[in-house]
Amino acid sequence: MSAPAPSTSVSPAPRIVIAGAGPAAQALVRQLDGARFRGTVTVLSNRDDAPAELLELAELPQVSVRFGQPASFIDAENRSVTTADGMELSYDELVIATGSAPVASPVAGAGRCLSYSTIDDAARIGDAVKEVTRELGRRPLGILVGTGAAAGQAEAVLRARGVRPIRTTVRPAAVVHSIAGSGLTASGIVFEDGSSMNGDLVVLAEERVARDGLAASAGLATAPNGGIAISKDFRTSVSGIWAIGDAAAFDGVRLGLLVAAASAAGACAAQLMTATSAAEGLAERVPAAA
Repeated sequence: MSAPAPSTSVSPAPRIVIAGAGPAAQALVRQLDGARFRGTVTVLSNRDDAPAELLELAELPQVSVRFGQPASFIDAENRSVTTADGMELSYDELVIATGSAPVASPVAGAGRCLSYSTIDDAARIGDAVKEVTRELGRRPLGILVGTGAAAGQAEAVLRARGVRPIRTTVRPAAVVHSIAGSGLTASGIVFEDGSSMNGDLVVLAEERVARDGLAASAGLATAPNGGIAISKDFRTSVSGIWAIGDAAAFDGVRLGLLVAAASAAGACAAQLMTATSAAEGLAERVPAAA
């Protein structure tokens, strides 16, 4: 009598957990949905409120959004992540997308002007410049505040869109209101000594730092100037953990200054689909325990 064929284990649906709920995380969820990812996606948000864009993602059948439950601890060996309120979630692949934060406290009135922190801000600034140019009927004069790579990119964006930028590396004390009729509500800045600079619009491109504390505590390699060190395929130094958005750094530069969130999310989603498919295939070939 011939021996029965060995049985095989049935692999469970792959589980992806995303630590963070900003633009990069949202773009990744959309890319995975578009790629027909057959597993589950859990998004851990540090926001207690439920913005429309996250509620829209939460309506997807395979997606769960945990509001007010940011990741606080990663057990890379056992592939689990614990939230701030003590909930433990197992994962097959973990993506860290915790973003970045400004180094200094906000300038008074900063909410009334434009800001540049990642490549994704270029389109928004371009739209605002077009509106201001239309209202003024001339080439706008822009006040640009900041140093480093972000400020350099912001200046290039402004020049490409016809703005005459005046750049200062001295941090202002406040942003002042614009003249009536301008599409923006800020057109100048005031310094601590009372001196000022005036134009048609203000762009703040101040220094930011990657939120990489969660990754560092789990033993992931970080860049010298901050940020989770990643390879070209968004893998970190620890197997099963990836990073995208402004939390990540490639060659020591914040990823948000190198590639748009949607482009990074699309490339990372393709890598995740390959990784989870390979893991499923391996599980299906492993004989089940007797």
